[in-house]
Amino acid sequence: MSMDMKQLLDSMESTVRLQGRARAERRAREAEHEQKEFREKLARIAASQTELEGMVRKIKGNEAAIQRDQLVGLMGGF
Repeated sequence: MSMDMKQLLDSMESTVRLQGRARAERRAREAEHEQKEFREKLARIAASQTELEGMVRKIKGNEAAIQRDQLVGLMGGF
């Protein structure tokens, strides 16, 4: 094999390796980006859930207060 042919093959092999590495790095960046978006969604969901739980507690507290007021009102009539 001539030296020019060997250099050409070496160059082609190097190019293929670099392209493979570039694709792998791009996939890794995309995976990191998707993971970051997923974590952000989870954080938003958790915040929404916490907000909803707070609303439920408030409503239940209001219901309990109404029941207490009604009970006190009934007991006051005796």
